[in-house]
Amino acid sequence: MAARKFDKEVEEYRSLMEVPSEFDEGFNWTSLVGALFVAMLMVPAGMYLQLLAGFGLGPAAQWVTVVLFIEVARRAHKNLKRAEVFVLFYMASAVMAQPFSGLLYNQFFAQSRAATGLGISETLPQWFAPTDPDVLARRDFFCWAWMPAIGLIVFQTVMSRINTSLLSYGLFRLASDVEKLPFPMAPVGAQGIMALVEHQAEDSPGGRPAESSWRWRVFSLGGLMGMAFGAVYLGLPTISAAILGKPITIIPIPFVDWTDKTSEFLPAVATGMCLDLGQFIVGMVLPFWAMCGSFLGWLCTAIANPILYHVGILKSWEVGDDTVKTLFKNNIDFYFSFGIGVAIALAIVGFWQVFKGIRTRRAEVRKQRQMRVAVDGLSEPPAMSDIRKGRGDIRGAYVIGAYVLTAMSYILLSGYQIDWHRGVMIVLVFFGVFYTPLISYVTARMEGMAGQTVRIPYVREAAFMLSGYSGGVEVWFLPVPIANYGRRTVFWRQAELTGTRFRSIWKADIVLVPIVLASAVFFAQFIWSLGPIPGPEYPFAERMWELNAANQSIIYTATLGRYSAFEEAFRPVYLGAGVGVGLIMFGTLGLLSAPSMMAYGMIRGLNLTLPHVVLPQFIGALIGRYYFRRKMGLKWRQYVPVVAAGFFCGQGLITVFSVGVNFLSKAVIKTPF
Repeated sequence: MAARKFDKEVEEYRSLMEVPSEFDEGFNWTSLVGALFVAMLMVPAGMYLQLLAGFGLGPAAQWVTVVLFIEVARRAHKNLKRAEVFVLFYMASAVMAQPFSGLLYNQFFAQSRAATGLGISETLPQWFAPTDPDVLARRDFFCWAWMPAIGLIVFQTVMSRINTSLLSYGLFRLASDVEKLPFPMAPVGAQGIMALVEHQAEDSPGGRPAESSWRWRVFSLGGLMGMAFGAVYLGLPTISAAILGKPITIIPIPFVDWTDKTSEFLPAVATGMCLDLGQFIVGMVLPFWAMCGSFLGWLCTAIANPILYHVGILKSWEVGDDTVKTLFKNNIDFYFSFGIGVAIALAIVGFWQVFKGIRTRRAEVRKQRQMRVAVDGLSEPPAMSDIRKGRGDIRGAYVIGAYVLTAMSYILLSGYQIDWHRGVMIVLVFFGVFYTPLISYVTARMEGMAGQTVRIPYVREAAFMLSGYSGGVEVWFLPVPIANYGRRTVFWRQAELTGTRFRSIWKADIVLVPIVLASAVFFAQFIWSLGPIPGPEYPFAERMWELNAANQSIIYTATLGRYSAFEEAFRPVYLGAGVGVGLIMFGTLGLLSAPSMMAYGMIRGLNLTLPHVVLPQFIGALIGRYYFRRKMGLKWRQYVPVVAAGFFCGQGLITVFSVGVNFLSKAVIKTPF
């Protein structure tokens, strides 16, 4: 009988936490109040920070909400169960989705210089944004002209919530219950939640002794580190901008750029380093060999780019270009097509591994039935009816039926909006029936195996260009049934590790949709009413939005019968080279018996991610592997996810406070426009 083989490091991740024998209901009034708390206080702060600095609160909102509610419950002599904490954590994240924040950018794009100059503004569809200058000048979303755009967002939010909840659950069943994959990144969030729960148990009468609550002590240490670093990295610039009108920055955000200084001996190579301590900690959390692969991938890029420049392939790069210009020009000249090819190679390998894994598992199950021997804890078909008793599973037919319903809704609505264009309809059916389920399945398996995802860049743009549509820009704003739901499978593994009944997640989703929609549209309207966006008080939006609009307009003009940079960047020869390099790299590492995660890391480092985060992550991985692990043994694998959770919680507390001060000053002090 064929034995199932995993890398040793992957097996270590699977043994970090055990699935509990019982599952609890996690949705209750505490979860609902927590969602309302986030909707009223953190959603506006997240929107404002996105305009101010280019990133939202992210996981900070989740950890801050959970910590505050646990402290309130503790003072009321009540302990929250693991499932309750997990659902509260999830609802805080879901409320921060902010679907209507995109309307703030849409109103800008409709009147941007790029869209106006290229003739795009007058052809924008009503379901994207109104183009009447009088309507835009009123800065009011609550009018009839904005109803088509708001209605489309409501439709997409509801459909996406159904698919995200049900289809990702079905993929998790395949990857975890059938394939027995470890999901190495799942313990990161689960360990943090366990730390908070153990802290409650220690403080309660008759609770466990302090020796069993190591997670809380480690979590607190990470929290102190996060607060200290966040005060300097994010707090000082945010508060100083509110008080002085100009941010004071000690640590450069988002990175230090050395490209112009190294251009003489490293032409066409983006160099620099992100000084965010969070990236250093992330390097400790992620699989070591994946971080080594990322660093090797960046080294290959640093060696290849000067060669490509001297032979005339990277022809657009010029001495003195910074990181942004270097990456953009290199993508246009070479890495756009090459990256698509490497991603295709990654998908081919993923498809083969999925096929091979399913075939091997089926052979094992057949032999088990013949020999009547239970292997790997499996004694029945993949239904797993008794193994996960009480987990709250549903029939697979419901998952398939929900996806068919939502995919057909997307296709029919988009077909109506595009006048049933034949080529576009073929693309829509291709995405809904073939591409989305397949890419989601492959990603689910890779998340379960190595904590990696699959992404084929610009597949949507390429499909619409090949559809033959040339009637305007409406096609770019259709509700297309394209997504990668495999990324969320790790969430269900976290729910399982914390003993959360799955049906409590679906109950939370039903309540979340109206809360998310109401809070997002209300605060988007409130922030827009304070003044024009972008404006001087929003430096990131003022500096970057016009550039983003110009980049998007280049692609949008492809369906107007005009020249597009996409056509120049898409070169089949470079794409084929990417496929060949990717397959050769996977094959070579396989022959050398190298860890599988190294290959995925190398793909990540081949100019497909910001190189400035690779170095701090690699340094963190080295220190974690060769210092902390040697000092602490395998316990380090249990400690570091809790440290990371505490760090981002502490940094989140400082960020929320700082943004609150900034937002309050803008709301109280009226500045002239």
